[in-house]
Amino acid sequence: MAHIVVLGAGLGGTIMAYELRDELAKEHKVSVVNNGSHYSFVPSNPWVAVGWRDKEAVEVDLAPVLARRGIGFHPQGARRIHPAERSIELNDGGRIPYDYLVIATGPELAFDEIEGLGPEHNTQSVCHIDHALKAKAAFDALVARPGPVVIGAVQGASCFGPAYEFTFILDKALRDAKVRDRVPMTFVTSEPYIGHLGLDGVGDTKALLESEMRQHHIKWICNAKVDKVDLGKMFVQEIADDGLVRQAHELPYVYAMLLPAFRGVAAVRGIEGLTNPRGFILVDKHQRNPAFPEIFAVGVCVAISPVGKTPVPVGVPKTGFMIESMVTATARNIGRLVKGEEPDAQGTWNAVCLADFGDSGVAFVAQPQIPPRNVNWSSSGKWVHTAKVGFEKYFLHKIRAGKSEPFYERLALQVLGIDKLKQIKIEASADAPAA
Repeated sequence: MAHIVVLGAGLGGTIMAYELRDELAKEHKVSVVNNGSHYSFVPSNPWVAVGWRDKEAVEVDLAPVLARRGIGFHPQGARRIHPAERSIELNDGGRIPYDYLVIATGPELAFDEIEGLGPEHNTQSVCHIDHALKAKAAFDALVARPGPVVIGAVQGASCFGPAYEFTFILDKALRDAKVRDRVPMTFVTSEPYIGHLGLDGVGDTKALLESEMRQHHIKWICNAKVDKVDLGKMFVQEIADDGLVRQAHELPYVYAMLLPAFRGVAAVRGIEGLTNPRGFILVDKHQRNPAFPEIFAVGVCVAISPVGKTPVPVGVPKTGFMIESMVTATARNIGRLVKGEEPDAQGTWNAVCLADFGDSGVAFVAQPQIPPRNVNWSSSGKWVHTAKVGFEKYFLHKIRAGKSEPFYERLALQVLGIDKLKQIKIEASADAPAA
């Protein structure tokens, strides 16, 4: 009997546990370690931050779902991984041994890297449900006393979509409150151009998003390096292509939401051979760590090199469908290992993204997410908002039901020509008989 432990119960970790349970025979044990017992649908946080959703609507208590699926659950959280011992030290002092480990922790939010950044200081965040609730209180104060707003993503950030989403969702919420005319808005981003997204754009995202910014009277600063955030004033350097400062900006604000850079969580950071200097997990094409082959990783915690050099550091996002492709590949590969076979599955890392703008939005498909691509498409319209709402309800239903990919989802993806796994090529051994 093998014991497979999934560390983290976010988007990747929860689906990972479900797929492992489906993949493995009943004699093998699957367990989940997480800080707390609730799954929260992070893509809904921008809606929470303006009062369009409450916490209960976007959370699921995982304990009864995992119990129903026969998956062990340890909500104490992990203090440290001990790869040489093949064990996880829990926050309560206990230890869990494993035969295979899947790291799906997501990131640690590096607010401390910029003075004044973060919900404990001078800016809001939509990275966590509790941050979004705090941002809602700040939004109410903004409506009561309108003034300048700054939204964006700082140097080293790798998740730009929520910054764009929240910019336009906030614009819509302020229009609904009849105070948008008293709220100048500026978008500040480390991207070299609007719509870069950490991916050198997808389809015509540059033109689409610049057009949306102009139509909604939103100014922007690209190649932006945030030096510090004082109460009521943000200090930003705009960097030229040669690395020199093109212009220094002092931006007044009464409300600011900036996405931080990410790094690996403390439980894994600094383990030689497991992580890169930022604490992200090193993996091969099978999602497997080269130094510790019994360890796999999926999701935002995976180390991915930037798509190219930029004047200000820009990371690569890990979108939802890309993460699900990592999950499916990992489940198959671990399933083969417990049978004494070698891994053969590779995730496509395709990206399918719906960015909601409150009453419209932008959608894109990148196959694969990292260029060069076979498919490079983007589009905009009111249908995107409707689709995003539908996807939220559908995904939360999957989590509550304990299912990773119902048959109708698999069928729909096949019809659209979107795959989670690269075609698996099985080579015959030299002594195999000819067909």
